[in-house]
This record gives sequence, structure tokens and C-alpha cells, in this order.
Amino acid sequence: MATREVFESRWQAAALLLPTVLVSVVFLYVPAVRAFELSLFEVGFGTGEVDFVGLENYRTLLTSPEYHLSVLLTVLFAVAVVVGVMSFSLLVSFLVHEVEVGKGLYLVSAIWPYALPPAVAGFVFFFLLHPSLGVLTRAIEPPYPTLGLLERPFEALGVDVDVTGPLEAVGPDVDWFSSGPQAFALVTVVAIWKQVGYNVIFMTASMNNIPGSLTETARLDGVGRLGRLFRIYVPIMSPTLAFLAIMNTIYAFFGTFAFIDVMTDGGPAGATNILIFDLYRDALQNFEFGTASAKSVVLFVVVGVLMYVQFRVTEEYAYYGG
Repeated sequence: MATREVFESRWQAAALLLPTVLVSVVFLYVPAVRAFELSLFEVGFGTGEVDFVGLENYRTLLTSPEYHLSVLLTVLFAVAVVVGVMSFSLLVSFLVHEVEVGKGLYLVSAIWPYALPPAVAGFVFFFLLHPSLGVLTRAIEPPYPTLGLLERPFEALGVDVDVTGPLEAVGPDVDWFSSGPQAFALVTVVAIWKQVGYNVIFMTASMNNIPGSLTETARLDGVGRLGRLFRIYVPIMSPTLAFLAIMNTIYAFFGTFAFIDVMTDGGPAGATNILIFDLYRDALQNFEFGTASAKSVVLFVVVGVLMYVQFRVTEEYAYYGG
């Protein structure tokens, strides 16, 4: 019979918590305080000059159109990534859960992208969808010109038609080096693809804990697969889904830097310049440490507010049984 040991001494409990507290203080709280302190100064790179400017760095951010665009792009990117990851992962997890033969193989296939480092995943898609060298790009872009398509119906009727004009390929022109919407969509798709495996692990485990009697009863009542998924599974899985929504939000804000750095470098024309990359560029490329520190504080506050809202929402709608 399993037993749970209870520590009556507060010193024992404190000793067990000490390593976690030390790591949090050294690598989280002290850097956060230091970042806020540095955001109140203007630091000269290479000169060692430090001038106190108060809230001037924050006022600069409030009046910067480029920074406002970065905030908007980040929010849109985070929403797209969270919704995309949650939706696709739920579908994949349900399909794997319903499979009787080869479930382990399907599960491993769904999870393995998560094992790739983000930079490697970025390089893979960089070469797959390169505007001129990509294997998938050649499959997407059709090889025939518009001129031939316009003449072909008339030639079938025996009518000689000469259509003048430039030769242009029919179909999508894949060039995310110069198209902002394409670059934004591509980075979003890569971020979703990379995070699906993490979500599938938790969703599959949550589905496996659902009593089989509920599934059998639903089948006897004539409830279809999608009905079982959304009317039975999703409500029971709500605590897991709430947890994943929070983790995916953090991932969208902080864990997608490598994709931007490898694939688009924030471009074209700032179309993928999300907050975490904008912060990096100011700090380590432009060496504007005061401004970068202010941006890090703002990012911390934005994510903190989102986490608070999500926690409140999940407390209201998540079903924990009982």
C-alpha cells in the first residue's frame, strides 16, 4: 500500500525547496531586477558611460510606430500559434487515440518534431521553402505560363488567337524573402509544426485517462467521432487544455526566436519582427542596452498579464471533477 510521507519539520521542507528557490532567485528574480534598473539608464557601448534617463526609454517605446507594429505582430503571431497548435494537436491526438493498430508508430511520428532543436527546424524549412532552391517551392509554383492558358481554349475551338503580354506563371509566387505576409505565415506554420509534439504528449495521456465506459456509451447512443471529441473528451480534458494554452502562449512569445533568426531575420520590412527578436536586435546588434532592457520589462509585464487572464479563465471554465 502506497504511503505519503509528511515532513513535520519546517526546516526539512525548507531544505527541499532551497535548490528551487536559489535557482529562481539567481536566474530569474535578480536578472529581472537588474533589467528594470538598466532600463532607467542610457548605456554607451564600449565607452562605459552610464547616464540616468529615468522613464525616457519607456516614453520612447510609447511613441515608436515600429515598436507598436512589433507588439501587434507579436499578439497576432501568438494567437495564431496557440490556436493552430491546440486545434491541430487535438485532432492528431484524437486520431492516434482512435487507432487500434500501430498506435505507437503514429504517436512517435507525431512527437518527433518536438525533439528537433528550433534552429534545426528553422533550417529544414528554410531549405524546403527557399524561393529559388526549395524542393517544396518547385512543387507549389506551376511551370506553365499565363499566355499558354489563355490561348489553349481558343486553339481547341480552331480559333487563332494571339495574346500579347508578359509571360507570368499561374499560381502562388513563393517568395517570402520579399513578401511580408508570406514570411509571417511561414514562420507561424513552422512554429505550430514544432510545438505539436509537445501538446500531443499531454493530450494523448489525458485521453487515455478517460474511462472507456464513456466512449462505449457514446457509441451506443450513436454519437459520432467529432461529437465524442467535443462533447465528451474536451470537457474532461479541460484542465490539460488550460495548462497547454498557458505553455503555448509562453512558447509563442519566447520559444520562437530561433525561427525568426534563422529564416527571416525579422524581415522583410519588419513583417516578422516580433518582440523577442526586436529585443535581441536592440541589445546584441545595436547595443542599445537601456532600450532593450525597457523592452524586456514591457514583454515581461505583457506575458504576466496574459498569464493572469488565462489562469482566471481556466479557473472558471476548467472541469476538475467532483
